[in-house]
Order: sequence, then structure tokens, then C-alpha cells
Amino acid sequence: MKVLTKRLCLAALGIGAALLVAGCGGVRKSTVPLATVLETQRCTRQADTLLVMLPGAYSTPDEFEREGFVEAVRENRLAVDVMLVDAHLGYYNDRTVLERLNADVIAPARRQGYRQIWIVGISLGGFGGLLYAQTHPGELAGVVAIAPYLGERTLSTDIANAGGLAKWNGPLDTATAPPRTPNETQLWQWLRGYAGHTQTAGARPPLYLGYGLDDRFAFSHRLLAGVLPAPRVFTTEGGHDWPEWRRLWQRLLPTLSLPGCPG
Repeated sequence: MKVLTKRLCLAALGIGAALLVAGCGGVRKSTVPLATVLETQRCTRQADTLLVMLPGAYSTPDEFEREGFVEAVRENRLAVDVMLVDAHLGYYNDRTVLERLNADVIAPARRQGYRQIWIVGISLGGFGGLLYAQTHPGELAGVVAIAPYLGERTLSTDIANAGGLAKWNGPLDTATAPPRTPNETQLWQWLRGYAGHTQTAGARPPLYLGYGLDDRFAFSHRLLAGVLPAPRVFTTEGGHDWPEWRRLWQRLLPTLSLPGCPG
């Protein structure tokens, strides 16, 4: 009964058993607007690039500070600001995560003068970042997905059995489906475009992937890695936790096309 209850908690979104780490009682309720914290870079008067950081299902934005993600930006002398967003599981459960990201984060950032916006997402946050890129074409300068949740293992197995994402026969046209509803099948259809199967592949933002070799989602990560340029895929020993994510971020960050501090 407990497992069934957990499945039902996430069924509305299409997020299945792979994310079941706690019962419904542990999920915070979504609020309007999304809570955010802006960390500005001191080396430039007005940064025109913003990194939007999305946490995992049960993480909080301050963990990006605690685990050194924000400090790594400073240490690399990057002329970018960082916005920490409290996009927890509650927003995915009630299907408002994309609406709130647009209304409370991306659109205001544009009005404030940011010309280049990247999303950096961990685990469920990586899923959310990819969904946003899929449903809001042309809005993001890049996406960094660290250990992203990518859907049920059964779907990944179907893709693997087809010979990989580039050979998967899943439909590419998602026009008949609700365009802004988080859905893992639609996401994989869109990700397949990174293999160059559609003429719109070039319109997709640069995608950087990092994951632990023993991550519980690594089977799916390898499928996505198969259609990405090798320099944009990073791996490390270990599983699905902050030590691995820190190492990946420290390696990923210097390779991103981000502006540096003057001098």
C-alpha cells in the first residue's frame, strides 16, 4: 500500500517510481511567486548573463551555497549573476513549475536586462530545466543538467532496445500534445533532436550533461550522452549525491561559454 501511495503522489506529472524517496506528506506546497535569491557578481557593474539554479526534489536553494556552487562561479572569475530558485517538488506535482519559472524568474530577468540566461538543474531540477528549454524555444542560452531525472526506466529501456536515442522510432512531432505539460515522453522526443534528426536541432540551446557512473539514473544519462558532443558530457565516480555533483560542477563550469570578469 505504501508503494502504491507513493506512485499516486507523482502520477499526475508522469514522474514514476524512480523518484520515490518519501511519501506525499513530505512534499511542500507551491506558493506564488516562486521564492528566489539573487547572488550578484562583484567584478562587473551590470552582468548581462544569469545562471538560474534549480534544486532537486527535496533540496533547498541554500544547498547550492553550502555545496560551493556559487563560490565556484566567483573563483572562476565569471561575470555572471546567479539566481537560486526554490522550485521544489510541489511545483511539479501541481504542474505549475514551467508557468512559475516563466512568470517569476525568466521574464523578470529579461526586464532587468539579462540577455543570456542559463538554467543549471540538479536531479529533478535538471528535468525542469530541460522541460523549460523544450517548451520555451529560443529563450535560453544554455542548459546544464547534472544527474537529471529523465523518466521511467521502461521508456529508457525502449529507447535502448531501439539502438539508442538517435535510432529510436518515437515520434518527433509533439504538436498534438499539450505543449506546456511536463511529460517525459515528449521530452525524449525533443532530446532526440540533438542527434540532428530535425532541421530545428540547431535551435536547441547548448546542453551540458554531468552524472555519476553509479547514479541510479545513469542508464538514461548514457542514452542522452550518446547524442551530445563528447566535450559536453562529464562523468565522475559515484552515485546521486552532492559530492559527485560538486565534482561535476567544478569540471563543467570552466568549459561553459560564459563571460569572464574584466582584467
